[in-house]
Amino acid sequence: MRTDLIRKTALTAAGLAFTGGAIAGPVTTAFAAPSTAKATTQTQTDRKGHGERELGVRYEAQPNFYYCGPAATRNALSVQGKNINVDDMAKEMGTTEAGTNSINDITPVLNKETGKNDAYRSVEISTPDADAKQTDTLRADVVKTVDNGRAVVANIAGTSTDTDGTTHSYEGGHYISVVGYRDNGNTVTIADSADPNQAAYQISVEHLADWIATRGYATS
Repeated sequence: MRTDLIRKTALTAAGLAFTGGAIAGPVTTAFAAPSTAKATTQTQTDRKGHGERELGVRYEAQPNFYYCGPAATRNALSVQGKNINVDDMAKEMGTTEAGTNSINDITPVLNKETGKNDAYRSVEISTPDADAKQTDTLRADVVKTVDNGRAVVANIAGTSTDTDGTTHSYEGGHYISVVGYRDNGNTVTIADSADPNQAAYQISVEHLADWIATRGYATS
């Protein structure tokens, strides 16, 4: 299945295997329930047309090892002021302990909760690595979506490094929200439900495109 900034620490779930968009093995303290998760407050800034914009997220960590899809969707919808129950979304997405199957199971839920059938669409990056055209398309999609006051939800797999040099590894798959950009979309802000100690970080759009490769993302 098919993932300013707060303090970075080593990934507390490092070493756990990720399969099918869910973390294999027992839930660890990195995956605190929403009622106890450390909140990450981001100030919403309206800098449309100035090369950067970041949306306010009411962040919650995923409550278990396989809810990354519903949790990423919940965090994405929170930028629109919505507060949707993750259990309800998990049922709609067909989420199981194996995770959420693909971005195509998430896009319809985003449309339903946004209130428009065409608010989101799914985009696939089917190649093992993103090429320049796919990266340019992702950059444009992130800028457009965030400028419309919405977040992108991305299905990722593998290992990538953020702009602070911290490594984030989801070898079997994960879902993340993209909630902002700077430098005209060359750097993007991630809300990551996996670990509340690394709830937000920034990554280059090239790294994000390669992270999404073989999977897809939901965008306006």
